[in-house]
Amino acid sequence: MVTSSDRFWWGVATSAFQIEGTSSDAPRGESVWDEFCRRPGAVADGSDASVATDHVRRVEEDVALIAGLGVDAYRFSISWPRVVPGGRGPASSAGLAFYDRLVDALLASGVEPLPTLFHWDTPLELERSGGWLERDTAQRFAAYVEVVADHLGDRVGHWITINEPREVTMLGYALGTHAPGRQLLFDALPSAHHQLLGHGLAVQALRAAGARSVGIAMSHETVRSTGLSDDDRAAADLYDVLNNRLFADPVLLGRYPDGFADLMPGPVEDDLTVISTPVDWYGVNYYSPAFVGAHTGQGGDVNGITMPDELPFTVHDVHPGWTGERTDFGWPVAPEDLTELLVQMRTRYGPSLPPVVITENGCSFDDPLVDGRIQDDRRIDFLRRHLDAVEDARSLGVDVRGYVVWTLIDNFEWAEGYRQKFGLVHVDRETLDRTPRASYDWYAEHVRSSR
Repeated sequence: MVTSSDRFWWGVATSAFQIEGTSSDAPRGESVWDEFCRRPGAVADGSDASVATDHVRRVEEDVALIAGLGVDAYRFSISWPRVVPGGRGPASSAGLAFYDRLVDALLASGVEPLPTLFHWDTPLELERSGGWLERDTAQRFAAYVEVVADHLGDRVGHWITINEPREVTMLGYALGTHAPGRQLLFDALPSAHHQLLGHGLAVQALRAAGARSVGIAMSHETVRSTGLSDDDRAAADLYDVLNNRLFADPVLLGRYPDGFADLMPGPVEDDLTVISTPVDWYGVNYYSPAFVGAHTGQGGDVNGITMPDELPFTVHDVHPGWTGERTDFGWPVAPEDLTELLVQMRTRYGPSLPPVVITENGCSFDDPLVDGRIQDDRRIDFLRRHLDAVEDARSLGVDVRGYVVWTLIDNFEWAEGYRQKFGLVHVDRETLDRTPRASYDWYAEHVRSSR
């Protein structure tokens, strides 16, 4: 699937915490996000994911929606605390049985499973022992991966190790706007290193279990300077290092950007050998560019998040002169930046960059339900333009092998709760009834006509 050079493949994505719920049909232990949701004001609408979209009980219905798209693969995540409730110790047979049901239903529908092994839901007990700030968490993650690979490896050949370690580091440990809600700023860097180490150990475990292909899903964004001064450009360059290269360089080049190895814990050079264990493909999650300028004494405001004044740069929602479209999340719509990003990565990493898969791309738009139909033309236009951007990058020599829409169904959107609507399928918050939007039909037709 992922490694084939002669066929572009299509997918759609979700993640466990955002859709599964806490059904007794497949009980799970608590994660850092369960605790975070209990903090007053931590989630914008005061909600939690105890029900989410009740995917555990509606898995057959949701697999039918996936199959209706005609996609090649379904990217989902496996809940670490559902499989190993405390993060260490014996696995839950009920938790594994749920993923048996999901994988078997996908295969019966002609859809390839593409599981992500960590999508932010660190078991709470591990976090209380230090979480990703501690080296032991990387070891515990590798042990959990071995359990999952041993159980599902006879049916699952393609895997993603970790989703967006940048967000866990920056939002969870540095700024505190996501779980676990720490505000450590640059003291959060060990959480980056240990996630990357966990990734490398997971690649090795999956290889040993006979995986056919392994990748990682990294968030990336182009970084645009808000001014022309040397200070503005230097600030944008530093932001690019922290948010792009700090995570990609170790995986693809086996080294940290200059000066950062000294800030990481443990036997860093030995760890980098593990971290850079070759992957078969590299996942890029792209949503929008970043706008960064020289430090003004104020950190700036991004997506309603006030950035700390201690940051050595100022981050803006958009360029001060931005007049273009934004999503309902406030993110600028800039498909041309996806092309620029992919070309930039090919230039930066050269032969060290394996084939690329767009593992997330999507938008939040909340259009009304009218006479049983949701005509979400803005989402259709967003997807069309970003797919054109992918084709532009391919025409410029970037080896892009696949594209995955975020997301299948409206879900618990982390610190936003249920306010943001990313789904191709609308979910009624009272009844949990699923209603495919017009974009669902558009994407299905696009997939069909592209083959």
